[in-house]
Amino acid sequence: MSVDALACPFIFIAIFFESFVLVTLLSKPARDARARKPGSATPLVAVVVPCRNEAETIAATTDSLLKLNYPADKLEIILVDNASTDDTPAIMARYQAHPNVTVLHAPERGKHKAVNIGIAATEAEFIGCLDADSFVDPDALNEIIPCFASHRVAAVTAAMSIHQPHNIVEHMQNAEYSFGITMRHAMASINGLYVTPGPFSFYRRSVVEALGGFRYGHQTEDMEMALRMQKAGYEIENAPRARVYTRAPHTVLKLIKQRTRWTNGFLRNTLGEYRSLVLNRDHGVLGMLILPFALTAVVSTALLFLLTISQLTLQIVRGIEVRLGVPLSYALAPRYAGFDWFYFPTSVFALLGFIAMVASLALVAYGRHLSQTPFHLGRSMASYLLYGLIAPLWLVRSTAHVALGKNQAWK
Repeated sequence: MSVDALACPFIFIAIFFESFVLVTLLSKPARDARARKPGSATPLVAVVVPCRNEAETIAATTDSLLKLNYPADKLEIILVDNASTDDTPAIMARYQAHPNVTVLHAPERGKHKAVNIGIAATEAEFIGCLDADSFVDPDALNEIIPCFASHRVAAVTAAMSIHQPHNIVEHMQNAEYSFGITMRHAMASINGLYVTPGPFSFYRRSVVEALGGFRYGHQTEDMEMALRMQKAGYEIENAPRARVYTRAPHTVLKLIKQRTRWTNGFLRNTLGEYRSLVLNRDHGVLGMLILPFALTAVVSTALLFLLTISQLTLQIVRGIEVRLGVPLSYALAPRYAGFDWFYFPTSVFALLGFIAMVASLALVAYGRHLSQTPFHLGRSMASYLLYGLIAPLWLVRSTAHVALGKNQAWK
């Protein structure tokens, strides 16, 4: 069986899912979420920033939090050093005198331990987490608080973008994050979110405490907490205009390392403690569509990539064998170099692939419009076309790591 024949069903599933997202965007819950306005309520909130070797960015991260358009007497910023070996503790110490900032130290490594120490140091009703390499928009918090109107909402996610992308790898991720803005908005309207990303996700304190606080989640503690909340029957919302900007890997190797860790965490959490969510009707779209689709996408992409490499290798070997039997004079003879539409590759596989690509780019563009995030759309979308060539590398690697029981460290 050819690679095309094997790939067609999976591309069809991708198109079905993208169509489902487009339809979901038209639903009443999604329209109501887009119409939601910043509220006047200003409950006590605390933002915990776990840090490990973040000397380069921790000052800018803290400064962005201090510029939030929120009453100073209702905002706490808790910086938690997690056994850093660089100048992070010294830089954090500069903020100790600020009335809104508390500086703590977590001697044991582990992001979840640092976050729990930060939560224990405040009585705030809502707890936010912010990675130490991220920077928030001044109005982000005002967009998030109204999402907690229902007591069933245990967490709220923000709209993430790449901070000042420069090279093609960063622009590619910026388009991916814009795609993610659309996806989180659509999935939140049907309670289908299974991760609360580190950049500026907020939690209802009472729910976090009832669930036992943060714990080790295979280096994806934000995903583990989101799955635990979903398993307990809570809802996770999204604030599509709560903009937050994060630093991104600027090389392909660093990107693959980061995404391998993320995919490792997804596979281990979903196939481990939270496998009961998969294909579980009690958890609605999350159990019956979102998680099964995500698992299928990881495994199928990895297998198809390996199959494609093997088929390509065979074709190269066969081509060399054929070439060895062709006289050199014939091989070097001039050929007609014009283009003939007769030889243009047309197939169901190519058509489905084109449709899937156009739908993906449309979701990227809509994410930019929805979040009102300024960035060079054309450059990011052009870079995004390379995503399909790189993503299989970390999917294959992470699948192998899970199969072999190999773990990665947070930092």
